[in-house]
Amino acid sequence: MTKKDQPYKSALHEQDGVEPPKTLSSNSAKSIQTKRKKQPSVEELVNGIISGNITDLSRAITLVESTNTKHANKSHDIITACLPRANKSIRIGITGVPGVGKSTFIEAFGSYLTNIGKKVAVLAVDPSSTLSKGSILGDKTRMEDLVKDKNAFIRPSPSGDSLGGVARKTRETIILCEAAGFDTIIIETVGVGQSETAVHSMVDFFLLLKLAGAGDELQGIKRGIIEMADAIVINKADGDNLKAAKTAKVEFNRALHLYPEKESGWSPKVSLCSALKKEGISDVWELIQDYITTTSSNDYFEHNRNNQNKFWLLQTIEERLKSNFYKSPKIKAELDAQIQLVEAGKTTPFAAAEYLLSLS
Repeated sequence: MTKKDQPYKSALHEQDGVEPPKTLSSNSAKSIQTKRKKQPSVEELVNGIISGNITDLSRAITLVESTNTKHANKSHDIITACLPRANKSIRIGITGVPGVGKSTFIEAFGSYLTNIGKKVAVLAVDPSSTLSKGSILGDKTRMEDLVKDKNAFIRPSPSGDSLGGVARKTRETIILCEAAGFDTIIIETVGVGQSETAVHSMVDFFLLLKLAGAGDELQGIKRGIIEMADAIVINKADGDNLKAAKTAKVEFNRALHLYPEKESGWSPKVSLCSALKKEGISDVWELIQDYITTTSSNDYFEHNRNNQNKFWLLQTIEERLKSNFYKSPKIKAELDAQIQLVEAGKTTPFAAAEYLLSLS
């Protein structure tokens, strides 16, 4: 038979599995397979989290982020068990437009904190594609030094379809990280849309990173973002950009004086830093420490957390109602029909919505 006559064999075919060595008994082989498939129980995961086991923490976060009903029940039990050990950290939100140097700053800031004895968890929300629904989850690559630090934990999470790119289960993830002994939680936002609002509602201190000399100064004077920011840090304040950074600092300070005093009793501060050269990082931490001292002494710190818990209670109810609505068999059966009627101009979106809501 010539080579031409031989039957075609595609390179894309399944190879036979590797046989276990003959020295390995069939019982041992089954035991190994069973161990591989066995998932840790709620109690095992909770004990692992409390003892600081990063693998168990990661597994628990995966359950929290899952949309599987069985996983939701398990994650609920884990969170409930961890709750008594939570609420013992400082939660810091960090936002800024893409390119401002958030990842570089967080790595420098996180490394500084671990060097002074802190345990840092970074919850980096990665934007999901609206088309493919996929995420790059590249923060561990960008923070290559911090990821090796035994006192740091970096968890990139896909934003999914949640508000402003904030991961749907970030609140629960914070609780798990606190139970694992992390005393400083950093939440990095995508830096676009309304993510700042969502992150502001789950942190103690909200830090806005800015970049001088890029036409970004006026954007920072927008009322909403200034009202939320507890500090404005102008990054990349080095080299030829140092002069522009100092000018921007003066402009932002002038703008801040135009706003009324915050409920917290804290006046937002402006600081310069160079994350690349690790300059000005300690100044940022001192600002945060001053903020914690001020808000703890006037009871705003606890008051703010209580308000946040109320807010997330209502948000969770809304989310659950929305989920139950779309999962309803009646809604599934009628939704497409109503969409077709709207497209054909035979009903309005509002009338269709009223009809569908009446079915739930």
